[in-house]
Amino acid sequence: MTDRNAVIIGAGPAGLTAAYELARNGMPVTVLERDPIVGGIARTEFYKGYGYDIGGHRFYTKMPEVTALWHNVLGEKLITVPRLSRIHYEGKFFYYPLRLGNVLSVLGLYQSFWIFLSYIRTKLFPLLPEESFEDYVSNRFGRKLYYLFFKTYTEKVWGIPCNQIRAEWAAQRIRGLSFSSVVKTWLVGNGQNQIKSLIESFEYPIQGPGMMWEAFCNAVEANRGQVLTNAPVVRINRAGTHITSVTIRNNGSERDIAGSDFISTMAIRDLVNALHPPAPPDVIQAANELKYRDFLTVVLILDAPNLFPDNWIYIHTPRVYVGRIQNFKNWSKQMLPDPTKTSLGMEYFVNVGDELWSMPDDELIALAKRELELIGLARASQVIDGTVKRMEKAYPVYDPTYRQNVGIVRGYLDAFDNFQTVGRNGMHKYNNQDHSMMTALLAARNILGEQHDVWAVNTDMEYQEEMSIHDPKPRTRDRLRKFMHDLTGRHVSRWQGTRLEKDE
Repeated sequence: MTDRNAVIIGAGPAGLTAAYELARNGMPVTVLERDPIVGGIARTEFYKGYGYDIGGHRFYTKMPEVTALWHNVLGEKLITVPRLSRIHYEGKFFYYPLRLGNVLSVLGLYQSFWIFLSYIRTKLFPLLPEESFEDYVSNRFGRKLYYLFFKTYTEKVWGIPCNQIRAEWAAQRIRGLSFSSVVKTWLVGNGQNQIKSLIESFEYPIQGPGMMWEAFCNAVEANRGQVLTNAPVVRINRAGTHITSVTIRNNGSERDIAGSDFISTMAIRDLVNALHPPAPPDVIQAANELKYRDFLTVVLILDAPNLFPDNWIYIHTPRVYVGRIQNFKNWSKQMLPDPTKTSLGMEYFVNVGDELWSMPDDELIALAKRELELIGLARASQVIDGTVKRMEKAYPVYDPTYRQNVGIVRGYLDAFDNFQTVGRNGMHKYNNQDHSMMTALLAARNILGEQHDVWAVNTDMEYQEEMSIHDPKPRTRDRLRKFMHDLTGRHVSRWQGTRLEKDE
């Protein structure tokens, strides 16, 4: 393979996985990373010896090849961590994934009874067609649980109403999780971890996920590959539908990196705008209409050895901005240099340029301290230090037009004969790191002579089957409507399309 060499844009989980697969099979490979460290959003940053994630990254997968990669590269430095996560909502804590007994005890029998009726009603009269996140979750939990445990947090994450988020996102993130699965797990357990959202433990690098990607980087370089950091891509040069080189800016000057095969993990909006000569206007327009949600973490160091037992807590309470809180000591004690202290990641979901994103660091730290005390997890006076980390394009947004726009861009890029896109932002798919790694493995194997559809990774056949909810037969439906009226006292007045409407 000495007459061929691969160029990979991005040194996150996907880019480094592709590079590792190619390098260990003897192909020369160059990885280009714009940031000074590798790992992308799965990196581990350090502040005065305190390690913190850009979001939490569990190492759990149902893909044996990915598990083997993790263990081959990092080995005994992976530890098993018990999982505990809860929802905070208006002063109350609920285990997440939801535990039936906990919900009953915290909400009480009266409210729990109405939640159950809401679930039964939705099962009898599902929201169809199931197009939005709101539809998907309501059909699996009922409207009341949706409003209590999903709506506020999800709108914090995305900054748009839940009825504007496509159902595909819910299918990827909470696949297999529903009211019935929660009840089943409560009764008989989550046998063989069949439902990924319900797992009770996961693996984790002992000093954070960045440790994994640094090990991948070292393995690539040990196989005579090279990883260039501080090397942002400024142009992707093409001759028709053939990529010839990538222009990077490094050490204050530009230079071209030529290759025979190319893999990109950069956001496809940026990718399309970097093409030279430019892509057609309709492709550029479609790429520019793709949206992303950005992210910032306020890391607080507290003079307290133990605060709460959770790995992370989802903050659904609407009167605070914070969306999630990570307790890094509960991921691994080696994330902290001092066992008498605790470090927390106060996570805020933002857009570049908005009020929170633009707030000075000292004001963000002060805000995080106030919100931590308001929630009741610690006193602001216990905070002795803090820092802020911002991350652009953390999450591709599944808005009403994303599918059409991705289709236009993909249709154009598929015509290139030596170019593939992989990973979360490279495909505008909200993949976990294991799915991103699998897309990269398949892309690398395509270069090595195999034939795979990288876009098929994480295609959710179970989700497609769940979408096929049939409208009850009219006669049965009438009986069910009468039953619900007798049970709830609410009259269902008409059936519009396949959505149930009621007169209040």
